[in-house]
Amino acid sequence: MTDFQEVVRRRRMVRNYDPDRPVPPEIRERLLANALRAPSAGFSQGWAFLVLEDPADRERFWNLASAAEGTPAGIPPTGTADASADGDVWGRGLRRAPLLIVAFSHKQAYLDRYAAPDKGWTDKDEARWPVPYWDIDTGMASLLMLLTAVDEGLGACFFGVPPGERSAAVKEAFGVPAAYTPIGVISVGYRAQDKLSPSLKRGRKPVAEVVHRGAWGVH
Repeated sequence: MTDFQEVVRRRRMVRNYDPDRPVPPEIRERLLANALRAPSAGFSQGWAFLVLEDPADRERFWNLASAAEGTPAGIPPTGTADASADGDVWGRGLRRAPLLIVAFSHKQAYLDRYAAPDKGWTDKDEARWPVPYWDIDTGMASLLMLLTAVDEGLGACFFGVPPGERSAAVKEAFGVPAAYTPIGVISVGYRAQDKLSPSLKRGRKPVAEVVHRGAWGVH
């Protein structure tokens, strides 16, 4: 195990993996168990996780979710379109991950929970929610998996599933109920040599630039 501050410092998106080293089952289960420790509004726990380890399942996912069959650049690391050479390299590296965990949010679980007697929003009006907490909470659960991977000496990356037909195809292929929305995918494995994202050249913003104390603009 690693000191928590060291885990936070070392966390980054890993985009290339050793395909010959599977994730040990006990580590896989810790990843999933830790995800369930994430907070959720009203303790709704409106999330679900699809675990893909079998090579055939992972290949089916990539082929369905990519821009074209066998084109890994269809899902770049950030979940946005990237036709660059770096995107293609990262796509190939991501496909080597021996473990994929697709994270889904379940909005209806939250609407139902807040219509319960102790909450009282019986109309289940989505407009009552200032932001989509079902997506936010699933993202928090995903972050706990990313941190757990670092703590276990593995690498991980979070990336999006392209919307529309590709997202629908993934759900249909794996029997995912219509009410669940894919928020992202966590690839996990033992890290292989990879290339740092050019975006990192922008540098991390300092605390003084993003933290406002007592009033906006007060640092």
